[in-house]
Amino acid sequence: MTTTLPGPTLGVVGGGQLGRMLGEAAAPLGVDLVVLDPTPNCPASPVAREQIVGDFDDPEAVRELAAVSDVLTFEIELADPDLLETVADEYDIPVNPDPETLRTIQDKLVQKEALADAGIPVPEFIGIGGEKDLKMVVDELDGVMLKARQGGYDGRGNTPVHEPEEAADALELLGVDTMAESFVPFERELSVIGIKGADEVATYPVTETIHEDEILRASVSPARSDDATLERAQEVATEVLEFLDGWGVYGIELFETEAGDILVNEIAPRPHNSGHWTIEGARTSQFENHIRAVLGWPLGPTELQELTVSANILGDVEEAEEATLYNVDSVLSEPNAHLHWYGKRQVRPLRKMGHLTVTDPAQSDHAALLEHTESLRDGLTFVDSDGHEAVDQ
Repeated sequence: MTTTLPGPTLGVVGGGQLGRMLGEAAAPLGVDLVVLDPTPNCPASPVAREQIVGDFDDPEAVRELAAVSDVLTFEIELADPDLLETVADEYDIPVNPDPETLRTIQDKLVQKEALADAGIPVPEFIGIGGEKDLKMVVDELDGVMLKARQGGYDGRGNTPVHEPEEAADALELLGVDTMAESFVPFERELSVIGIKGADEVATYPVTETIHEDEILRASVSPARSDDATLERAQEVATEVLEFLDGWGVYGIELFETEAGDILVNEIAPRPHNSGHWTIEGARTSQFENHIRAVLGWPLGPTELQELTVSANILGDVEEAEEATLYNVDSVLSEPNAHLHWYGKRQVRPLRKMGHLTVTDPAQSDHAALLEHTESLRDGLTFVDSDGHEAVDQ
């Protein structure tokens, strides 16, 4: 296909912060974005050509999206793969990544079984058929992480079960459609952002991810691990990319075990929170490369430009309220700090509201840059403790 400008129109199922950053990356490429999202004036709407308001699995809304698009993609796993396949056939329009990949990824048990069958290393896991099953597995494995097979994110849908007596409460919390995964004694958690293009596969440098309560708080790129471990992480990520179908960006979450092994935790067939650092820290962002990939365009280079740390800005309120972020000047005054606001009008406890990225041109000290970035992040708050009058940002 010959690439010309103005570019095609990309239809995106989902208009959250990932859609917003896709729109920011699409504009310089001459690509128009149309997003489908149930929330009026969703975060992506200010940077998209158009928003179609509708549920992710609304057949008429998805058809409306396809009618004005040249290619379809998605930024949320709640998209309906069966509907995407049907609409793609009706409108003769490509969907990337492949809906079959989305179908596999959506169910955590199916995902793990498919990876294991392909010979890709994963933690020990088992599907749970009820309380009796869970009690036996907890006893056998000396505790497990119980995961809802569908719909969980940012710690939601996961709960640790240490003793058989906790089984009933855990199943009541998550429901009966669950899988159990053995606890992994990991040295650190890692991530590789991979890309499948029309004629090429590429990966970004391995990132170290720092979680608290299973929510990503910060990422360090490159990861603080030895060369052999980083090389093995790249190898496993490449195996995952070869296994999956469809062009686009994939977030591949990994465990580096205390024994030095690499295991696949979970995969997201879309741009990923652990890859936000690429906007400033890599030669081409994950968002630009997702657009390039799903359109069948040549991929951009993925090399690290300089040592980079990103930190998520989470809601620090006790209950939902209108969002106003304070102490913004503390970040804007830092020469190597970059602030990203997601445009969400309401803040809730631990809701992702934005992120900041700090780069280090001297490539000097991972720990010091992480501490500095987290300090800047921790200085931001949605709680007006000093009686400030909010100024529109």
